[in-house]
Amino acid sequence: MIIVKTKEEIELMRESALVVSKTLGLIAKEVKPGVTTLQLDKMAEEFIREQGAIPGFLGLYDFPNTLCMSPNSQVVHGIPNKEPLIEGDIISIDCGAIKNGFYGDHAYTFAIGKIAPETEKLLQVTKESLYVGIREFKLNNRVGDVGYAIQQYCESYGYGVVRELVGHGLGRKMHEDPEMPNYGKRGRGKKFIEGMVVAIEPMINMGTHRIKQHKDGWTITTQDNKPSAHFEHDVALVNGKPELLSTFAYVYDALGIESDEEAEFRQHELIL
Repeated sequence: MIIVKTKEEIELMRESALVVSKTLGLIAKEVKPGVTTLQLDKMAEEFIREQGAIPGFLGLYDFPNTLCMSPNSQVVHGIPNKEPLIEGDIISIDCGAIKNGFYGDHAYTFAIGKIAPETEKLLQVTKESLYVGIREFKLNNRVGDVGYAIQQYCESYGYGVVRELVGHGLGRKMHEDPEMPNYGKRGRGKKFIEGMVVAIEPMINMGTHRIKQHKDGWTITTQDNKPSAHFEHDVALVNGKPELLSTFAYVYDALGIESDEEAEFRQHELIL
């Protein structure tokens, strides 16, 4: 069952989402060769608590950490460890936080120093596909419209679209209805209604779409060990149109990137 949010609840969810966006912005300054994912995880937990929020992933389904840290061929759900990042790596950092009783859930894939051009292209296309999907999240469209748009865009570049892992509704629980696959057929699935909030998150592989789960019960990698990218936004359906609750603006500020990619999805100015 889809749980519709009031305008007041959506504003509370915006606060939750911005805690996570600010956390990724903080981490963006520190993601560099030599740092360990465990160091970044500790930093994120402390920052989230300083914001009057609670780490959303820590203990969720018994996950042991604050961040899911998934380098290179890891798709999602990587567990932070003491192994240092090295030049040429990429890493998906997925972060959740609870504030005002609502979840924020947000992910960005970072380049560690200079990366291979083909890997840079994977990151670019995956992030572009996120916005391709968000454009389809509008009144009376359906789940399949979002999935179809993401799938067609990424497969046109020869990339694999992960099937087993999907986006989801978001609210007082991390995972609510509906599931939001990154593949599908137009006109299929649940219809979008005013007040819905979802996490849209393309998980795109350079090679095969097939994945495998490791013995730790969490880590997911590509079956062919080629790189995978992952980007995620929290989006509300407001006035029949997609409204971003999360933002990459803090990440871009930290990395010195100028971008207006989010402008079309904001019905009022974002104040950083």
